Amino acid sequence: MRAMILAAGRGERMRPLTDAYPKPLLAAGGKPLIVWHIERLRAAGFTDLVINHAHLGEMIVRALGDGRNLGVSITYSAEGRALETAGGIRHALPLLGNAPFLVINGDIFCDADLAALRDMPARLARGEDLAHLVMAPNPPHHPDGDFHLDAAGRLTQAGKPLLTFAGVGVYQPVLFDGVRDGDAAPLGPLLRAAMDAGLVSGQRHDGLWLDIGTPQRLSELDRSLRLAGNPVAGHDRQHP
Repeated sequence: MRAMILAAGRGERMRPLTDAYPKPLLAAGGKPLIVWHIERLRAAGFTDLVINHAHLGEMIVRALGDGRNLGVSITYSAEGRALETAGGIRHALPLLGNAPFLVINGDIFCDADLAALRDMPARLARGEDLAHLVMAPNPPHHPDGDFHLDAAGRLTQAGKPLLTFAGVGVYQPVLFDGVRDGDAAPLGPLLRAAMDAGLVSGQRHDGLWLDIGTPQRLSELDRSLRLAGNPVAGHDRQHP
């Protein structure tokens, strides 16, 4: 099963830090944010990775190379301009193949059990689902949430309570059939249409989940990671 790390965003909220560095290379706890993802993916058995890039993307390629030094194999999906989430995934489909794949937003910090998601392709293949999403409890500044996870593990737009999409999901390639290669397209409308058709499952993650979206949050994460054994406090949201 292949995994993709979304790393093409401009990181406007991270400016001025992202004026000189791409957001995935900003460091916390002594290593770049994207390296935390790669190490967790490798530990979970994901060693065939695709990383998309746009803003200062050549710096990501130079820093990570082919991934050999990190124990993985990395292929890059270059975007002339950031294509948003669905557009970036659609552009990378030739590298991801015809089987379901895992996608992680590059600007989160999360301790979800990625190894457990390796079983999802078989589960998706046995049914007709187009996606399986990891959901997190709503942070204080986003109390309304995004989607409802029912007792059967199905995600819908209706129902209460709502949870927040954590930026971790497994997708069938066919989900992106309606996106033209090279077009910028958000993921949210595709997920909502699939939910309305009853084709999206989900799971709740109550562990650590942070959106590293501002210099202040990056600094807080860095301090927490350097204090060995101390958990990172709080949660932040990540929109689909």
